[in-house]
Amino acid sequence: MASFLDRSRTVAGPGYSRWLIPPAALAVHLSIGQVYATSVYKSSLVETFGSSLTSIGVIFSIAIVMLGLSAAVLGKWVDHGGPRKAMFTAACFWAAGFLVAALGISTTQLWLVYLGYGVLGGIGLGIGYISPVSTLIKWFPDRPGLATGMAIMGFGGGALIASPLSNQLLRAYDSNFDGTAGSVASGSAVAQLFVTLGIVYFIAMMYGAFTIRVAPPGYAPPGWDPSTKKQSALVTTASVSANNAVKTPQFWLLWVLLFCNVTAGIGILEQAAPMIQDFFRDGSTTAISAVAAGGFVGLLSLGNMAGRFVWSSTSDVIGRKRIYMVYLGVGAVLYVLLALVGQTATALFVLLALVIISFYGGGFATMPAYLRDLFGTYEVGAIHGRVLTAWSAAGVAGPLIVNGFLDAQGTPGELVAADYRPALLTMVVLLVIGFVANLLIKPVAERFHEPSDQAAPAPAAAR
Repeated sequence: MASFLDRSRTVAGPGYSRWLIPPAALAVHLSIGQVYATSVYKSSLVETFGSSLTSIGVIFSIAIVMLGLSAAVLGKWVDHGGPRKAMFTAACFWAAGFLVAALGISTTQLWLVYLGYGVLGGIGLGIGYISPVSTLIKWFPDRPGLATGMAIMGFGGGALIASPLSNQLLRAYDSNFDGTAGSVASGSAVAQLFVTLGIVYFIAMMYGAFTIRVAPPGYAPPGWDPSTKKQSALVTTASVSANNAVKTPQFWLLWVLLFCNVTAGIGILEQAAPMIQDFFRDGSTTAISAVAAGGFVGLLSLGNMAGRFVWSSTSDVIGRKRIYMVYLGVGAVLYVLLALVGQTATALFVLLALVIISFYGGGFATMPAYLRDLFGTYEVGAIHGRVLTAWSAAGVAGPLIVNGFLDAQGTPGELVAADYRPALLTMVVLLVIGFVANLLIKPVAERFHEPSDQAAPAPAAAR
Protein backbone atom coordinates (compact mmCIF):
# COMPACT_ATOMS: atom_id res chain seq x y z
CA MET A 1 0.00 0.00 0.00
CA ALA A 2 2.79 2.43 0.91
CA SER A 3 4.42 2.08 -2.51
CA PHE A 4 1.09 2.67 -4.19
CA LEU A 5 0.94 6.05 -2.46
CA ASP A 6 4.32 7.18 -3.80
CA ARG A 7 4.41 10.08 -6.23
CA SER A 8 6.13 7.90 -8.86
CA ARG A 9 3.04 5.69 -8.97
CA THR A 10 0.73 8.63 -9.73
CA VAL A 11 2.45 10.22 -12.76
CA ALA A 12 -0.04 10.40 -15.64
CA GLY A 13 0.75 8.40 -18.75
CA PRO A 14 0.66 9.55 -22.39
CA GLY A 15 -2.70 10.83 -23.55
CA TYR A 16 -4.08 11.32 -20.03
CA SER A 17 -6.77 14.02 -19.91
CA ARG A 18 -6.21 16.75 -17.36
CA TRP A 19 -9.99 17.14 -17.05
CA LEU A 20 -10.09 13.93 -15.01
CA ILE A 21 -8.22 15.68 -12.19
CA PRO A 22 -10.91 18.16 -10.98
CA PRO A 23 -13.33 15.40 -9.78
CA ALA A 24 -10.59 13.93 -7.58
CA ALA A 25 -9.86 17.38 -6.14
CA LEU A 26 -13.56 18.04 -5.56
CA ALA A 27 -13.99 14.76 -3.66
CA VAL A 28 -11.45 15.96 -1.10
CA HIS A 29 -12.50 19.60 -0.92
CA LEU A 30 -16.24 18.90 -0.69
CA SER A 31 -15.45 16.66 2.29
CA ILE A 32 -13.23 19.02 4.26
CA GLY A 33 -15.52 21.94 3.34
CA GLN A 34 -17.87 20.61 6.04
CA VAL A 35 -16.03 22.96 8.38
CA TYR A 36 -18.26 25.74 7.01
CA ALA A 37 -21.42 24.01 8.30
CA THR A 38 -20.52 24.11 11.99
CA SER A 39 -23.16 26.76 12.73
CA VAL A 40 -25.91 24.17 12.07
CA TYR A 41 -25.19 22.31 15.33
CA LYS A 42 -23.50 25.15 17.22
CA SER A 43 -26.50 25.81 19.49
CA SER A 44 -26.70 22.11 20.32
CA LEU A 45 -23.08 22.10 21.43
CA VAL A 46 -23.63 25.22 23.56
CA GLU A 47 -26.46 23.46 25.41
CA THR A 48 -24.70 20.07 25.63
CA PHE A 49 -21.59 21.52 27.26
CA GLY A 50 -23.28 24.42 29.05
CA SER A 51 -20.75 26.75 27.46
CA SER A 52 -20.75 30.17 25.81
CA LEU A 53 -20.70 30.87 22.09
CA THR A 54 -17.06 31.87 22.45
CA SER A 55 -16.07 28.55 24.03
CA ILE A 56 -17.76 26.56 21.27
CA GLY A 57 -16.34 28.90 18.63
CA VAL A 58 -12.86 27.92 19.83
CA ILE A 59 -13.42 24.50 18.18
CA PHE A 60 -13.64 26.15 14.77
CA SER A 61 -10.71 28.44 15.56
CA ILE A 62 -8.42 25.57 16.54
CA ALA A 63 -9.31 23.72 13.33
CA ILE A 64 -8.44 26.74 11.17
CA VAL A 65 -5.23 27.40 13.12
CA MET A 66 -4.13 23.79 12.59
CA LEU A 67 -5.10 24.06 8.92
CA GLY A 68 -2.69 26.94 8.40
CA LEU A 69 0.10 25.48 10.52
CA SER A 70 -0.04 22.01 8.93
CA ALA A 71 -0.19 23.52 5.44
CA ALA A 72 2.81 25.72 6.20
CA VAL A 73 4.92 23.00 7.82
CA LEU A 74 4.01 20.18 5.41
CA GLY A 75 3.79 22.18 2.18
CA LYS A 76 7.12 20.92 0.83
CA TRP A 77 6.27 17.36 1.86
CA VAL A 78 3.04 17.59 -0.15
CA ASP A 79 4.94 18.96 -3.18
CA HIS A 80 7.59 16.25 -3.08
CA GLY A 81 5.56 13.32 -1.73
CA GLY A 82 2.74 13.76 -4.20
CA PRO A 83 -1.02 14.36 -3.87
CA ARG A 84 -2.07 10.71 -3.36
CA LYS A 85 0.00 10.29 -0.21
CA ALA A 86 -1.15 13.69 1.04
CA MET A 87 -4.84 13.03 0.35
CA PHE A 88 -4.65 9.61 2.02
CA THR A 89 -3.09 11.18 5.12
CA ALA A 90 -5.66 13.99 5.12
CA ALA A 91 -8.54 11.49 5.01
CA CYS A 92 -7.17 9.61 8.01
CA PHE A 93 -6.77 12.76 10.12
CA TRP A 94 -10.12 14.24 9.07
CA ALA A 95 -12.08 11.07 9.86
CA ALA A 96 -10.21 10.51 13.14
CA GLY A 97 -11.06 14.07 14.13
CA PHE A 98 -14.78 13.39 13.82
CA LEU A 99 -14.57 10.15 15.80
CA VAL A 100 -12.57 11.66 18.67
CA ALA A 101 -14.92 14.67 18.76
CA ALA A 102 -17.92 12.30 18.87
CA LEU A 103 -16.39 10.66 21.93
CA GLY A 104 -15.94 14.07 23.53
CA ILE A 105 -19.57 15.02 22.89
CA SER A 106 -20.97 11.75 24.19
CA THR A 107 -18.88 12.04 27.39
CA THR A 108 -19.32 15.86 27.65
CA GLN A 109 -15.55 16.37 27.56
CA LEU A 110 -15.07 19.57 25.58
CA TRP A 111 -11.29 19.14 25.48
CA LEU A 112 -11.75 15.98 23.41
CA VAL A 113 -13.73 17.98 20.85
CA TYR A 114 -10.91 20.52 20.77
CA LEU A 115 -8.41 17.69 20.26
CA GLY A 116 -10.52 15.77 17.75
CA TYR A 117 -12.26 18.20 15.43
CA GLY A 118 -9.85 21.02 16.25
CA VAL A 119 -6.36 19.51 16.24
CA LEU A 120 -6.66 16.21 14.34
CA GLY A 121 -9.35 17.46 11.99
CA GLY A 122 -7.45 20.70 11.45
CA ILE A 123 -4.34 18.79 10.34
CA GLY A 124 -6.50 16.89 7.87
CA LEU A 125 -7.90 20.20 6.65
CA GLY A 126 -4.46 21.67 5.99
CA ILE A 127 -3.01 18.68 4.17
CA GLY A 128 -6.18 18.05 2.20
CA TYR A 129 -6.56 21.68 1.23
CA ILE A 130 -3.20 22.26 -0.46
CA SER A 131 -2.64 18.84 -2.07
CA PRO A 132 -5.11 19.15 -4.99
CA VAL A 133 -4.41 22.87 -5.38
CA SER A 134 -0.72 22.48 -6.11
CA THR A 135 -1.49 19.57 -8.44
CA LEU A 136 -4.18 21.31 -10.46
CA ILE A 137 -2.22 24.52 -10.95
CA LYS A 138 0.51 22.47 -12.63
CA TRP A 139 -2.04 20.76 -14.90
CA PHE A 140 -3.44 24.15 -15.99
CA PRO A 141 -0.48 26.54 -16.53
CA ASP A 142 -2.50 28.30 -19.21
CA ARG A 143 -5.43 29.10 -16.89
CA PRO A 144 -4.22 29.19 -13.29
CA GLY A 145 -7.25 31.14 -12.02
CA LEU A 146 -9.62 28.60 -13.52
CA ALA A 147 -7.52 25.77 -12.09
CA THR A 148 -7.46 27.08 -8.53
CA GLY A 149 -11.15 27.95 -8.80
CA MET A 150 -11.95 24.35 -9.71
CA ALA A 151 -9.84 23.02 -6.86
CA ILE A 152 -11.06 25.32 -4.14
CA MET A 153 -14.72 25.75 -5.11
CA GLY A 154 -15.37 22.34 -3.57
CA PHE A 155 -14.15 23.56 -0.20
CA GLY A 156 -16.56 26.48 -0.38
CA GLY A 157 -19.39 24.19 -1.43
CA GLY A 158 -18.86 21.66 1.34
CA ALA A 159 -21.58 23.14 3.52
CA LEU A 160 -24.01 22.93 0.61
CA ILE A 161 -23.98 19.19 1.24
CA ALA A 162 -23.16 19.10 4.94
CA SER A 163 -25.78 21.60 6.11
CA PRO A 164 -28.97 19.87 4.88
CA LEU A 165 -27.44 16.45 5.48
CA SER A 166 -26.65 17.36 9.09
CA ASN A 167 -30.18 18.64 9.68
CA GLN A 168 -31.73 15.46 8.29
CA LEU A 169 -29.43 13.21 10.30
CA LEU A 170 -30.07 15.14 13.52
CA ARG A 171 -33.81 14.73 12.99
CA ALA A 172 -33.29 11.00 12.44
CA TYR A 173 -31.10 10.61 15.53
CA ASP A 174 -33.26 12.78 17.83
CA SER A 175 -37.05 12.46 17.58
CA ASN A 176 -37.48 15.65 19.61
CA PHE A 177 -35.49 17.71 17.13
CA ASP A 178 -37.75 19.06 14.37
CA GLY A 179 -35.52 21.77 12.91
CA THR A 180 -37.81 24.62 13.94
CA ALA A 181 -36.77 27.75 15.80
CA GLY A 182 -35.76 26.93 19.36
CA SER A 183 -35.34 23.22 18.65
CA VAL A 184 -31.95 21.94 19.83
CA ALA A 185 -30.62 18.45 19.11
CA SER A 186 -29.34 16.30 21.95
CA GLY A 187 -25.66 15.68 22.52
CA SER A 188 -26.17 12.02 21.67
CA ALA A 189 -27.62 12.96 18.28
CA VAL A 190 -24.70 15.27 17.50
CA ALA A 191 -22.23 12.54 18.51
CA GLN A 192 -23.95 10.09 16.14
CA LEU A 193 -23.86 12.77 13.44
CA PHE A 194 -20.10 13.13 13.85
CA VAL A 195 -19.54 9.36 13.56
CA THR A 196 -21.63 9.23 10.38
CA LEU A 197 -19.87 12.19 8.79
CA GLY A 198 -16.45 10.78 9.67
CA ILE A 199 -17.20 7.52 7.85
CA VAL A 200 -18.84 9.15 4.81
CA TYR A 201 -16.06 11.70 4.30
CA PHE A 202 -13.33 9.08 4.72
CA ILE A 203 -14.79 7.07 1.84
CA ALA A 204 -15.20 10.15 -0.39
CA MET A 205 -11.65 11.35 0.24
CA MET A 206 -10.23 7.91 -0.50
CA TYR A 207 -11.88 8.10 -3.91
CA GLY A 208 -9.99 11.33 -4.55
CA ALA A 209 -6.72 9.90 -3.24
CA PHE A 210 -6.74 6.86 -5.49
CA THR A 211 -7.88 8.63 -8.67
CA ILE A 212 -5.55 11.66 -8.57
CA ARG A 213 -2.64 11.90 -11.04
CA VAL A 214 0.30 14.31 -11.27
CA ALA A 215 1.37 15.97 -14.50
CA PRO A 216 4.36 14.36 -16.26
CA PRO A 217 7.67 16.31 -16.20
CA GLY A 218 7.59 19.32 -18.52
CA TYR A 219 3.85 19.01 -19.14
CA ALA A 220 2.15 21.72 -21.21
CA PRO A 221 -1.34 21.75 -22.77
CA PRO A 222 -1.37 21.16 -26.56
CA GLY A 223 -1.05 24.41 -28.50
CA TRP A 224 -0.09 26.49 -25.47
CA ASP A 225 3.04 28.62 -25.75
CA PRO A 226 4.64 29.15 -22.31
CA SER A 227 6.01 32.51 -23.51
CA THR A 228 2.44 33.85 -23.44
CA LYS A 229 2.30 33.37 -19.66
CA LYS A 230 3.87 36.76 -18.91
CA GLN A 231 1.07 39.24 -19.59
CA SER A 232 1.79 41.95 -17.03
CA ALA A 233 4.60 43.29 -14.86
CA LEU A 234 3.34 41.24 -11.91
CA VAL A 235 3.56 37.91 -13.80
CA THR A 236 7.05 36.42 -13.59
CA THR A 237 8.68 33.70 -15.66
CA ALA A 238 11.32 33.25 -12.95
CA SER A 239 11.20 30.98 -9.90
CA VAL A 240 11.27 31.86 -6.22
CA SER A 241 11.75 29.24 -3.49
CA ALA A 242 9.47 29.04 -0.47
CA ASN A 243 12.34 30.08 1.80
CA ASN A 244 13.05 33.18 -0.28
CA ALA A 245 9.39 34.02 -0.76
CA VAL A 246 8.86 34.68 2.95
CA LYS A 247 11.70 37.22 2.81
CA THR A 248 9.87 39.40 0.28
CA PRO A 249 7.46 42.25 1.12
CA GLN A 250 5.07 40.82 -1.49
CA PHE A 251 4.55 37.67 0.56
CA TRP A 252 3.61 39.63 3.68
CA LEU A 253 1.35 42.03 1.81
CA LEU A 254 -0.48 39.01 0.41
CA TRP A 255 -0.61 37.60 3.94
CA VAL A 256 -2.23 40.79 5.23
CA LEU A 257 -4.83 41.02 2.47
CA LEU A 258 -5.74 37.33 2.85
CA PHE A 259 -6.05 37.74 6.62
CA CYS A 260 -8.34 40.74 6.20
CA ASN A 261 -10.52 39.13 3.55
CA VAL A 262 -10.85 35.86 5.47
CA THR A 263 -11.57 37.48 8.83
CA ALA A 264 -14.40 39.46 7.26
CA GLY A 265 -15.89 36.38 5.61
CA ILE A 266 -15.65 34.22 8.73
CA GLY A 267 -17.54 36.98 10.53
CA ILE A 268 -20.64 35.89 8.64
CA LEU A 269 -19.99 32.21 7.98
CA GLU A 270 -19.16 31.17 11.52
CA GLN A 271 -22.38 32.77 12.83
CA ALA A 272 -24.59 32.36 9.75
CA ALA A 273 -27.58 30.39 11.10
CA PRO A 274 -28.22 32.35 14.34
CA MET A 275 -27.27 35.63 12.64
CA ILE A 276 -30.11 35.62 10.10
CA GLN A 277 -32.57 34.65 12.84
CA ASP A 278 -31.43 37.50 15.09
CA PHE A 279 -31.53 40.08 12.27
CA PHE A 280 -35.26 39.43 11.88
CA ARG A 281 -36.21 38.95 15.50
CA ASP A 282 -39.22 40.66 17.07
CA GLY A 283 -39.14 40.22 20.80
CA SER A 284 -38.87 36.52 21.61
CA THR A 285 -39.85 35.34 18.14
CA THR A 286 -38.04 35.36 14.83
CA ALA A 287 -39.34 35.31 11.28
CA ILE A 288 -36.64 32.83 10.28
CA SER A 289 -37.06 29.19 11.34
CA ALA A 290 -34.15 26.91 12.17
CA VAL A 291 -34.79 25.02 8.94
CA ALA A 292 -34.69 28.26 6.94
CA ALA A 293 -31.55 29.31 8.78
CA GLY A 294 -29.95 25.99 7.86
CA GLY A 295 -31.02 26.63 4.27
CA PHE A 296 -29.34 30.03 4.45
CA VAL A 297 -26.09 28.33 5.48
CA GLY A 298 -26.42 26.10 2.44
CA LEU A 299 -27.16 29.09 0.22
CA LEU A 300 -24.08 30.88 1.51
CA SER A 301 -22.12 27.76 0.71
CA LEU A 302 -23.41 27.93 -2.86
CA GLY A 303 -22.35 31.60 -3.10
CA ASN A 304 -18.99 30.73 -1.56
CA MET A 305 -18.53 27.90 -4.06
CA ALA A 306 -19.65 29.91 -7.09
CA GLY A 307 -17.46 32.87 -6.10
CA ARG A 308 -14.39 30.66 -5.96
CA PHE A 309 -14.91 29.54 -9.53
CA VAL A 310 -16.40 32.66 -11.17
CA TRP A 311 -14.21 35.34 -9.60
CA SER A 312 -11.01 33.31 -9.81
CA SER A 313 -11.66 32.58 -13.49
CA THR A 314 -12.36 36.28 -14.02
CA SER A 315 -8.92 37.05 -12.59
CA ASP A 316 -7.38 35.27 -15.62
CA VAL A 317 -8.90 38.08 -17.72
CA ILE A 318 -8.58 41.23 -15.62
CA GLY A 319 -5.59 40.26 -13.45
CA ARG A 320 -5.12 39.23 -9.85
CA LYS A 321 -4.49 42.71 -8.41
CA ARG A 322 -7.65 44.19 -9.91
CA ILE A 323 -9.87 41.34 -8.72
CA TYR A 324 -8.63 41.79 -5.16
CA MET A 325 -9.51 45.48 -5.40
CA VAL A 326 -13.08 44.28 -6.01
CA TYR A 327 -13.03 41.72 -3.18
CA LEU A 328 -11.77 44.20 -0.61
CA GLY A 329 -13.09 47.57 -1.81
CA VAL A 330 -16.60 46.60 -2.90
CA GLY A 331 -16.72 44.13 -0.01
CA ALA A 332 -16.20 46.96 2.50
CA VAL A 333 -19.11 48.92 1.01
CA LEU A 334 -21.39 45.87 1.15
CA TYR A 335 -20.48 45.24 4.80
CA VAL A 336 -21.51 48.82 5.67
CA LEU A 337 -24.86 48.26 3.96
CA LEU A 338 -25.36 44.94 5.75
CA ALA A 339 -24.69 46.55 9.14
CA LEU A 340 -26.92 49.57 8.59
CA VAL A 341 -29.85 48.41 6.44
CA GLY A 342 -29.56 44.61 6.29
CA GLN A 343 -32.48 44.13 8.66
CA THR A 344 -34.95 46.04 6.47
CA ALA A 345 -35.69 43.11 4.16
CA THR A 346 -34.80 39.44 4.16
CA ALA A 347 -34.03 39.47 0.42
CA LEU A 348 -31.62 42.40 0.86
CA PHE A 349 -29.86 40.68 3.78
CA VAL A 350 -29.45 37.45 1.83
CA LEU A 351 -28.24 39.26 -1.32
CA LEU A 352 -25.62 41.30 0.55
CA ALA A 353 -24.40 38.27 2.47
CA LEU A 354 -24.20 36.18 -0.72
CA VAL A 355 -22.05 38.69 -2.58
CA ILE A 356 -19.78 39.22 0.44
CA ILE A 357 -19.28 35.48 0.77
CA SER A 358 -18.65 35.13 -2.96
CA PHE A 359 -15.79 37.64 -2.55
CA TYR A 360 -14.54 35.68 0.45
CA GLY A 361 -14.47 32.49 -1.61
CA GLY A 362 -12.98 34.25 -4.60
CA GLY A 363 -10.15 35.56 -2.44
CA PHE A 364 -9.22 32.03 -1.41
CA ALA A 365 -9.37 30.62 -4.93
CA THR A 366 -7.39 33.45 -6.52
CA MET A 367 -4.56 33.38 -3.98
CA PRO A 368 -2.63 30.40 -5.47
CA ALA A 369 -2.76 32.03 -8.92
CA TYR A 370 -1.57 35.34 -7.43
CA LEU A 371 1.33 33.45 -5.81
CA ARG A 372 2.15 31.75 -9.09
CA ASP A 373 2.19 35.13 -10.86
CA LEU A 374 4.61 36.64 -8.35
CA PHE A 375 6.78 33.65 -7.39
CA GLY A 376 6.48 31.15 -10.27
CA THR A 377 5.55 27.46 -10.02
CA TYR A 378 8.83 26.19 -8.51
CA GLU A 379 7.46 25.73 -4.96
CA VAL A 380 4.02 27.27 -5.28
CA GLY A 381 2.44 24.57 -3.10
CA ALA A 382 4.82 25.23 -0.22
CA ILE A 383 4.43 29.02 -0.57
CA HIS A 384 0.66 28.61 -0.61
CA GLY A 385 0.86 26.55 2.56
CA ARG A 386 2.84 29.27 4.32
CA VAL A 387 0.55 32.10 3.30
CA LEU A 388 -2.38 30.09 4.66
CA THR A 389 -1.13 30.89 8.15
CA ALA A 390 -3.07 34.11 7.53
CA TRP A 391 -6.16 31.91 7.51
CA SER A 392 -5.10 30.45 10.86
CA ALA A 393 -4.86 33.93 12.34
CA ALA A 394 -8.20 34.89 10.79
CA GLY A 395 -9.77 31.73 12.18
CA VAL A 396 -8.97 33.04 15.63
CA ALA A 397 -9.70 36.73 15.02
CA GLY A 398 -13.01 36.33 13.16
CA PRO A 399 -14.92 34.26 15.74
CA LEU A 400 -13.37 36.17 18.65
CA ILE A 401 -14.53 39.49 17.22
CA VAL A 402 -18.06 38.34 16.46
CA ASN A 403 -18.63 36.09 19.48
CA GLY A 404 -16.93 38.59 21.79
CA PHE A 405 -19.30 41.36 20.75
CA LEU A 406 -22.35 39.07 20.89
CA ASP A 407 -21.56 37.56 24.30
CA ALA A 408 -21.27 41.12 25.63
CA GLN A 409 -24.70 42.00 24.24
CA GLY A 410 -26.77 39.32 25.95
CA THR A 411 -28.08 35.76 25.76
CA PRO A 412 -27.71 33.94 22.44
CA GLY A 413 -31.08 33.64 20.71
CA GLU A 414 -32.31 36.95 22.12
CA LEU A 415 -30.17 39.36 20.10
CA VAL A 416 -31.21 41.78 17.35
CA ALA A 417 -29.56 43.30 14.28
CA ALA A 418 -28.13 46.29 16.16
CA ASP A 419 -26.13 43.95 18.37
CA TYR A 420 -24.15 42.85 15.31
CA ARG A 421 -23.19 46.32 14.06
CA PRO A 422 -19.99 46.85 16.09
CA ALA A 423 -18.60 43.54 14.83
CA LEU A 424 -19.63 44.15 11.23
CA LEU A 425 -18.17 47.66 11.13
CA THR A 426 -14.93 46.28 12.56
CA MET A 427 -14.80 44.02 9.50
CA VAL A 428 -15.08 47.10 7.27
CA VAL A 429 -11.91 48.52 8.81
CA LEU A 430 -10.09 45.25 8.16
CA LEU A 431 -11.17 45.20 4.50
CA VAL A 432 -9.88 48.74 3.99
CA ILE A 433 -6.50 47.70 5.43
CA GLY A 434 -6.41 44.75 3.03
CA PHE A 435 -7.30 47.03 0.12
CA VAL A 436 -4.29 49.24 0.87
CA ALA A 437 -1.98 46.21 1.19
CA ASN A 438 -3.06 45.02 -2.26
CA LEU A 439 -2.32 48.42 -3.80
CA LEU A 440 1.26 48.24 -2.50
CA ILE A 441 2.11 44.95 -4.25
CA LYS A 442 4.84 45.20 -6.94
CA PRO A 443 6.93 42.64 -8.89
CA VAL A 444 9.36 40.54 -6.80
CA ALA A 445 12.96 41.81 -6.96
CA GLU A 446 15.38 39.72 -9.02
CA ARG A 447 17.66 39.06 -6.04
CA PHE A 448 15.04 36.61 -4.73
CA HIS A 449 14.90 34.59 -7.98
CA GLU A 450 16.37 31.10 -8.24
CA PRO A 451 19.31 30.59 -10.67
CA SER A 452 18.26 30.00 -14.28
CA ASP A 453 19.40 26.38 -14.15
CA GLN A 454 16.36 25.70 -11.94
CA ALA A 455 14.18 26.10 -15.06
CA ALA A 456 11.75 23.31 -15.82
CA PRO A 457 12.53 20.77 -18.55
CA ALA A 458 11.13 21.17 -22.04
CA PRO A 459 7.34 20.82 -22.19
CA ALA A 460 5.84 17.47 -23.05
CA ALA A 461 2.43 17.69 -24.63
CA ALA A 462 -0.50 15.80 -23.12
CA ARG A 463 -4.21 15.97 -23.57
